[in-house]
Amino acid sequence: MRTQFHHVTTWVFDLDNTLYPPQYRLFDQIEVKMTAWVMRELGVGRTEANRLRQHYWDTYGTTLAGLMREHNADPAPYLEEVHDIDFTLLPQDPDLAAAIKALPGRRIIYTNACVPYAEKVLQARGLNGLFDAIYGIENASFLPKPERAAFEAIFTADGLDPSRAAMFEDDPRNLAAPHAMGMRTIHVAPKPHKSLHIHHHTDDLAAFLGKVI
Repeated sequence: MRTQFHHVTTWVFDLDNTLYPPQYRLFDQIEVKMTAWVMRELGVGRTEANRLRQHYWDTYGTTLAGLMREHNADPAPYLEEVHDIDFTLLPQDPDLAAAIKALPGRRIIYTNACVPYAEKVLQARGLNGLFDAIYGIENASFLPKPERAAFEAIFTADGLDPSRAAMFEDDPRNLAAPHAMGMRTIHVAPKPHKSLHIHHHTDDLAAFLGKVI
């Protein structure tokens, strides 16, 4: 395993359901907020709002991207509202913190959420102070993963070399562009997903990082 990562100088981590297990269901809270926002701003019922929320996520990569493209939604108040949730459900993870801290080279976060939200998640998990940079969807001009242009914008801003980087992500579709750009790709999820653009799978990120270093 170590030989497959000896070239890596930048470690790129997604946030939600990657740096914490999906069992804590943080996104359930966010989905409730998203549905309420769609109901209010678009004037539709709950069933239609849920359908639209899922449709936009399936089609554009995030609900926000669909709202911006189809309804010219203002992203700033939307992101502030939907990310106003309870973070106390997330436990700290000293094993994961130690594994991330031991990684050689540069460590960054890249999420389809916003930076202030990411900082709160990291604080709750005891992972704050471990990363050299945090990039949110606002840093890609609100263009979401899985679009390659979004990755290119973030990686250019960071100055990383994709051929010397690894990407950790729970959503398989968000690993296609990094793989095409030459990154080592790791799917972090309870169940593996067979795809040519996924090099590795793990359901225990801390243990996997321990094998890498």
